[in-house]
Amino acid sequence: MISRRLNIITGLIALIMVGTFTLGLAKSISEGFAGFIGFGGGLPVTCIVIFVLSLAVYDWYDTAIRKKK
Repeated sequence: MISRRLNIITGLIALIMVGTFTLGLAKSISEGFAGFIGFGGGLPVTCIVIFVLSLAVYDWYDTAIRKKK
């Protein structure tokens, strides 16, 4: 069984890596790389990325930080 501290550290590293990848993907799509030029072009993708990152942060919190009863 992995210790709580190690679980927090590895989860945080994985969260940073996932966040970097998804934010970079959203940035490249919003700047017109995929043909979405204009203000509203990348907005749906940005909303989806924010939702996915919030789910990842909640799962990390639920798994590593929150104390189980």
